[in-house]
Amino acid sequence: MSRTVAVTGATGFVGSETLDQLLETGFAVRALARRPQAERDGITWIAGALDDAAALDALVAGADVVLHIAGVVNAPNRAGFEAGNGNGTANVIAAMQRAGLKRLIHVSSFAARNPDLSDYCWSKALGEEKVKASGLDWTMVRPPAVYGPKDTEFIEVMKVARYGIMPVPPTGRASLIHVRDLARVLVSLCGKAGDAYVGATWEVDDGAPNGLSHIELAAAFGRALQRRVIPLPLPQALLMLFAHADRLVRGAQAKLTKDRVRYMCHPDWVIDPAKRPPPAFWQPRIGADEGLAEVAATLRA
Repeated sequence: MSRTVAVTGATGFVGSETLDQLLETGFAVRALARRPQAERDGITWIAGALDDAAALDALVAGADVVLHIAGVVNAPNRAGFEAGNGNGTANVIAAMQRAGLKRLIHVSSFAARNPDLSDYCWSKALGEEKVKASGLDWTMVRPPAVYGPKDTEFIEVMKVARYGIMPVPPTGRASLIHVRDLARVLVSLCGKAGDAYVGATWEVDDGAPNGLSHIELAAAFGRALQRRVIPLPLPQALLMLFAHADRLVRGAQAKLTKDRVRYMCHPDWVIDPAKRPPPAFWQPRIGADEGLAEVAATLRA
């Protein structure tokens, strides 16, 4: 008998791919959504949000596993991050406790490793703390930069790179993971085989040793675009000025915030190989060249 998985963040970039894979694998799905969604076989949509206790109670009713993907990646201040990544996680946990449901797959972030770096990082660490103190049977997954053909941020960078220039932070290395590979490990954890990894915190990536430097990433973008792309390192002080200008123009809707600049300019966003999942359980299938070529193809379509 297939399991029923309750999913938060199901309409987002990672969530929508994970939803598709859950259905393809034979899971029944209950999914939280703020806005009305088209009917799909195998999905029960629950209207609501992470601050709606009644909606969360309805979401977890009859579920075997909760897959908590929803989170805030951009907010104007610490309170905004706390509401989504701290309080939102606490509300999901409370709903599970009321229902007597134990199994939780929590999607965190690399950012949780550096809580003092930015408000976003602090909020992701706060979410992890709440999960660890919950008494639930949890497994946490910390992805690095997630990309794929529907990722607006990578597409925006690639649009600029088409002109042969790619602005990058001053120094550093980073790991990547394609959204399909991330979804695959999350779906695998929702099955019975995933129950063997209660209490584990995994860092997942595309398998590239020591990630990619910004120069190597620009070269990978160039291969995907079939042209030379020159990396343009920008000092943190200049990026802070851009963030200030973005805030003046777009206010609370600004995409480049000072908090995000501090995150971007951290020199080490490479996963710890010792925290990868066991290879017998999951391994990545999509490297950067293949994945970025797929993103580039969406620009040419």
